[in-house]
Amino acid sequence: MLRTPSGGAGHGTAADDRPMSIGTVLLQLREEFPEVTISKIRFLEAEGLVEPQRTPAGYRKFLPADVERLAQVLRMQRDHYLPLKVIREHLDALARGEQVALPTADGERGDGEDDGLGLPGRPTAARIGRAELLVAAEVTESDLDAWESYGLVVPSPDGGYDAEMVTVARLVADLGRFGLEPRHLRAMRAAADREAGLIEQVVAPLRRHRNPQTRAHAEATARELAELSVRLHSALVHTALHVRMH
Repeated sequence: MLRTPSGGAGHGTAADDRPMSIGTVLLQLREEFPEVTISKIRFLEAEGLVEPQRTPAGYRKFLPADVERLAQVLRMQRDHYLPLKVIREHLDALARGEQVALPTADGERGDGEDDGLGLPGRPTAARIGRAELLVAAEVTESDLDAWESYGLVVPSPDGGYDAEMVTVARLVADLGRFGLEPRHLRAMRAAADREAGLIEQVVAPLRRHRNPQTRAHAEATARELAELSVRLHSALVHTALHVRMH
């Protein structure tokens, strides 16, 4: 876990303050945030959430304070669904020594409104715009157009992209660096839709129940089934590869 040391003077060493490469930062952050990627770190830098030093050759060098700030940003996204602009303003205020309360997410509902999952008042993750998605995935407009034409990336009705779509975009971009084009990934999209349909069949009776606790159990069941489905898919792919390579 990334936490600021609680000890006083004399507990650190000069080595503790040495600048780190982005790869080293990634390894540290993944102890707490397994899904974080280099693209995510670069995106947060582009959004002004962190300002690492630069070597004369242009390489990023992060100080421990930069790593802790990144961890704070990721926690606030994960735990409080806060938009990056709100997070940046909050952390900047803390850096100035101001005593400020943790803000609430835009769009968070506490009035009992149903969110479509049968969970009143459940906050929703903030969406990002098309320009932000292009920066996050490090791709061009034509790349994103192709992904959308094949149904790999789907914007929300308001034109934004939620956290899951950002993750999909990054993965599609990473696969593209190995020469896999959108047309190659259609089978994965179709398989995902089929798996989602199976999960929906299981949880649909629970989701329609009048008891709020039962509806809450439906979402937890869906998450568990999705995780098991992903693990099974991964195991099947590795097994198939093992057979083909041996």
